[in-house]
Amino acid sequence: MSTTESSESSESTATPGREPDEQQSRAVAEAAREQDWRRPSFAKGLYLGQFDLSLIHPHPRPDPERRERGERFIADLEAFLRTVDGTAIERDARIPDEVFQGLAEVGAFGMKIPVEYGGLGLGQYWYNHALAMIGTVNASIGALLSAHQSVGVPEPLVLAGTEEQRRRFLPRCAAGAISAFLLTEPEVGSDPARLRATAVPTEDGTEYVLDGTKLWTTNGVVAELLVVMARVPASDGHRGGISAFVVEADSPGITVHRRNAFMGLRGLENGLTSLRGVRVPAENLIGREGEGLKIALTTLNAGRLAIPAICAGAAKWSLKIAREWSAARVQWGRPVGEHAAIAHKVAFIAATTFALDAVVDLSGTLADEGRKDIRIEAALAKLWASEMAWKIADELVQIRGGRGFETAASLAARGERAVAAEQLLRDLRINRIFEGSTEIMQLLIAREAVDAHLTAAGDLIDPHLDVTAKLKAAASASGFYARWLPKLVAGKGYLPTSYDEFGALARHLRYVERTSRKLARSTFTGMARWQGDLEHRQGFLARVVDVGAELFAVSAACARAAMIAADAPEDGRAATQLADVFAEQSRHRTEALLHDLWHNTDAEDERLASRVLDGAYAWLETGILDPSEGTGPWITEEIPADAMADVHRRVVRRD
Repeated sequence: MSTTESSESSESTATPGREPDEQQSRAVAEAAREQDWRRPSFAKGLYLGQFDLSLIHPHPRPDPERRERGERFIADLEAFLRTVDGTAIERDARIPDEVFQGLAEVGAFGMKIPVEYGGLGLGQYWYNHALAMIGTVNASIGALLSAHQSVGVPEPLVLAGTEEQRRRFLPRCAAGAISAFLLTEPEVGSDPARLRATAVPTEDGTEYVLDGTKLWTTNGVVAELLVVMARVPASDGHRGGISAFVVEADSPGITVHRRNAFMGLRGLENGLTSLRGVRVPAENLIGREGEGLKIALTTLNAGRLAIPAICAGAAKWSLKIAREWSAARVQWGRPVGEHAAIAHKVAFIAATTFALDAVVDLSGTLADEGRKDIRIEAALAKLWASEMAWKIADELVQIRGGRGFETAASLAARGERAVAAEQLLRDLRINRIFEGSTEIMQLLIAREAVDAHLTAAGDLIDPHLDVTAKLKAAASASGFYARWLPKLVAGKGYLPTSYDEFGALARHLRYVERTSRKLARSTFTGMARWQGDLEHRQGFLARVVDVGAELFAVSAACARAAMIAADAPEDGRAATQLADVFAEQSRHRTEALLHDLWHNTDAEDERLASRVLDGAYAWLETGILDPSEGTGPWITEEIPADAMADVHRRVVRRD
């Protein structure tokens, strides 16, 4: 977790043809981080024991200037979506061309694109509401639009593009020129230091020549424009490093070899794409050379919020189905929802859906305001929402019993209501992997959560520094901790009248305040105990992050309930009840996580896993057959011989 490497030095340590070691991979990731905290962050404060409720309460409101546009668009979108047959997308594993065309006509490809560039300029709040609705018709459509606007061409250009790039590309994107983001490679997942795709400048400096293979290119099969990440070799006049380019998808040398298929999101247009000698104008470079990963991470600060939005929509649908089914299905003389075993599941779904809604709306309005640093909030929202939505979908399948395991098509063929519960479970599963897996998100958030410690004491725990440098670092760190540690002893959480304006929810906010300080003390203890080895204590770090996620969700739920009570008193009691039960459920999870920080089987698990990998227990695998043996290598950079035909196609007609 060292913060000392510069962007240029870290890029130069990881070059194509040479496998980067752990330190080099870490240096590349560290260089891409946004280093400074220029704006306040509510979630960052939670990890430092600084519970500043004023940052989210009173709850921020959506921009009133966007409300009319947002409500009008949502109405138009709903009318169009009612004509879309989501079951056909699941059956045929393809979004029909007329759906692409209809989305373009209502403006769905330009939801977040500013009005001056031909978009709707709705901002994150209304974009989130649109995705929540879209995902309930078919999750593949939500993934299509999310990949196009959250990580595709529009967001990077809005954040880091030149004015000329914005005027050239954004109107096309708003009108339906679908975009895709090409970073992942067969050897590159969460470790960008391994990236092999290259962008070699021509001698006259007017173009770059791109070569490489990109895997899991969502929208790649139907994209008109691409954002491609490739490594520019350092040379005279070229800073070099991983860089981002806007590339025309029909450029000579680009081939989409295969459309990939998955357990869920069957309508996803996701491909295997190669670039061979693709010439890209120099003016298509986004930002500067070597800034590609930083642009990607900055894009994801808000772009990640698309996934929580889709998760919130899925939770709302799950709640509706669970409520209606649990009241209609009678067993042992009563509706199944009145039996405690099912009632507990229904309560979990209802309370968690309220919190998901709260987290999404709070994060979205904070993003639109632009006055707070939301990199941790967005990451927590993605992490927590994807995990909780998966649990909700799993509970819905359980509530539905055998019908939950049966497909909607099979149910309909038997004359019953076509409830696609098993499809929901399959479609939601990818969200725990998309845009940073849960495990990677925990490490990413942990890095940001301990940033203040690394700034104060990073050199102190750096094993590469000499004694003199460490003594100097100790003096600096002692000043920070002398000011910070006393603040963790006591706070408003111990005052019985604190947060009384929240009524019945005040006790939950007092708990959040106390637990925030306890979490900060635990993090400090971990730093003191393990020092530089803390980054390898991934079980500890994951639990620290998960505690913060629960505290964030409770805070969001309470702030939302207070807003509802103020705006619509007739709904205030119901909102308070939902927030109250959610906070109680969350407290049980939080207490378990806090206990497990220091009482766990992490060391035993890691020793056992090491022996497993060494083959010590291979005898345990006897008595089975593995049909995958002999079908191919675990990872290949090669394009299969039978996959050379280009499956790329254009799906939106534009005048």
